[in-house]
Formats: sequence, C-alpha cells, structure tokens
Amino acid sequence: MHRVARNTSLALFTASALTLTACGGSGGADVGAGAKQTLAVWAMGTEGEKLADVAKDYEKAHSNVTVKVTPVGWDVAHQKLVAAAAAGKLPDVMQMGSSYLGEFADMGALEPVDTKTFKQDDFFPAAWKQGAYDGTTYGVPWYVDTRVLFYRTDLAEKAGLKGAPTTMADLQKAAEAYQDKAGTKWGLSIQPSGLDAVQSFYPFLYSAGGAILDGDGKAVVNSAEAVKALENYGSYFTRGLADKTFRPGYDVTKDFNTGTVPMFFSGPWIVGLLNDNYPALKGKWAVAAVPSDKASVSYAGGSSLAISADSTHKAAAKKFIGYLTDAKGQADWYRRTRDLPANTAAWQTGELAGDADMNVFRKQMETSEALPAQPKGTEITSKVDDAIGAVSQGDSSAKAALDKAQSEIEGLVG
Repeated sequence: MHRVARNTSLALFTASALTLTACGGSGGADVGAGAKQTLAVWAMGTEGEKLADVAKDYEKAHSNVTVKVTPVGWDVAHQKLVAAAAAGKLPDVMQMGSSYLGEFADMGALEPVDTKTFKQDDFFPAAWKQGAYDGTTYGVPWYVDTRVLFYRTDLAEKAGLKGAPTTMADLQKAAEAYQDKAGTKWGLSIQPSGLDAVQSFYPFLYSAGGAILDGDGKAVVNSAEAVKALENYGSYFTRGLADKTFRPGYDVTKDFNTGTVPMFFSGPWIVGLLNDNYPALKGKWAVAAVPSDKASVSYAGGSSLAISADSTHKAAAKKFIGYLTDAKGQADWYRRTRDLPANTAAWQTGELAGDADMNVFRKQMETSEALPAQPKGTEITSKVDDAIGAVSQGDSSAKAALDKAQSEIEGLVG
C-alpha cells in the first residue's frame, strides 16, 4: 500500500472536522440505484488510472449510471480528501488508504457499510479490520497487500543454506552466511529510518507478539515483545548486516539483481518487477513466509472503498462497490493491476489458484495484522519511525526509544 505524506495543515484538518461534525451524513434523499445519475469516484495512484476502464465496462451493463473516475496521486490524496470534506464536496465513492480511514470516519464523513450486503467472512480478516473504526465498518476491502521474504536461492546455495530461513534466529544466521560465504555486501535490506520505516519493522514486531496498539486502541508499543523485536531489528545495523544509511527512493531490486542484497521483505508488486526487469534472475530467487518468532505474522496493507456520508447516490455507489469487490470483479481487477484480491473466493479458481508465488502472499495474509484505524494514524506510526531511526543510528536503546514513543502515542490516542 502506498502511504501519503504527513504535511496536511492543522488548520485545514480542524476546519474539516468542525464542518463534518456539524453536517456529516446530512445529504439529501438518495435518488435510488435505478435512476439516471452520475457517480463520482476518486481512486489513487495506479488504481485511479486503471479504474476508468472498469467503469466503462460497468456502464455497459448499467446504462442509467455514468461513472466519473478521477485519478488522484497518493502524494496529494489525503490533502484533497480533507479539503473536499471541509467544503462538503467529497465524491460518492472514494478509495481509502488504511492509514487515514479512521480519521475520516471520526469526522463523520463516511457512510457505514451495509453488512447485510457486504459480508465480513468473504474477506481476509485483516482487510476487513482496516475498514473498521470504533466498532463500525466504513470501508469495503478492495485489494490487499502484505510483506513476505524475497531471497536469492543461488546465493543461498553458495552460502551453504538449505531453503529459506524459517525462524527469526535463522534469518540472522542466513544474513551472516550470505556475507561470509557468498560474498554479499549486506545480509538483509531493511529500512533504517525515515518515513514509513515502521512498515519494514512490522514483520519483526508482529512475529514477536508485539503491537503498536492493542484491540482497544491502547498504546502498547513499549511492551517486552516490542522491545525484543526492535532489539533484533537494530542488531542488523550494529552488526553490519544491513545498511544504516537511509536512501529515499531506494530500489532494492537493483541490488538484489547484482547480489549486493540477498534478502529483503516486500510486497507482491515486486514479483512482476523482477520478472520484467531482470529476466536473467529467473530461477535464482524465491519468496517465503516471514520467519517465525512466536509466529509468522506480517503487515497487512491495501485499500478500502467507502461511500460519502453526504452522497445522494448511496444505492448506486453500493452496487458499484459490490461489482468491484465480489469474486468475479476481484479476479478481473487482479488481471488488470496485479493488486491482490481482498475477497478470498477470488483466489480459488483461475490464474491466482495456480500461482505458487502469489499463494505465499495469500497464506501470509491469513495471519497478517493491521494497525487499528485511528484518527491520528499517520502521526502514531511516525513516532515508531522515530524510534526505529534512533536505534538504527545508535542514538538510543530499543527500550528507551519505545518508552518515548509510548508516551507520545498515548497522547495521540487518549
């Protein structure tokens, strides 16, 4: 999942919050799904570019509806949504990144999901969780994302390794063996600091049994399990197994191709990049589940589709979202974009059912965890980014860094 910048002005946020607290959900009467109407839809990044083609197909079967898709860059998506909310001009349907759904739900900007139409059991548990806030579901899962381990199998053989590491202890031993016996510069690529370093840290945190927030939204980031995970994470930098220099825009696939980096954690889009850009690597790499500590648990990302509380086209919006999120629509969306389906039935037949690499991601999604939706979700994770950077650069112990993050996060969720 792509993450948005955290530079939205406090003044704009406050204005939108006040506006929506006063009028959220006060739109006029719904025109009904069968009426002739135009449905305004905002989608972000590549999804925004691809969705227009799907909308044309939808219009052929629903001649009364015109679907106007507006692509929005992820770098400006949050700002545009906040501005539109403040002005009372949100689109009927909008793609919601997991990091800010809670913010807009808290404003009163989103319509609760009709859970008689959209069934929780049809989706991966973590995907459904991302669309929920304060006991109510506001987003229908559209696509999912999780992280697994990519590793060079040819260099593993040279290093004397048999298969992928299955435990966190094995992961560090493998990193050492790649350096010592296969001659790689680094053993593992993980992000040392900067924006969204937390996404690199999540597999270590969740597999150790740690979390940032518990199920009640209480800060627990300085638990013994979280401290252990950050100590483990930081040890890769202190032992020279990972590069502690943060490089914005770093493309790990280039160093993976040259053998400078033999292992890294990333998402499903990397499979296509490796196949397309480095065909000579075919047969020399593989993907595997996150190595276990207490368990093998990864980060769940992705996006949901939400309806504006003030929309007068809710019935038509619900039908369009249903078209995009049923098993057939999800399989078609994967074919167009390679976004992984959130609807589990879409994995049971067709192309995805027989794809060994993608099914590693599917299995990982079954145990993946998502940060509970919070109005200040991006601010919360930024405090963990800071803790990671302090540890990777040798400026703080894991315990002290997470104690500081705990204190700061308590002020954001309390």
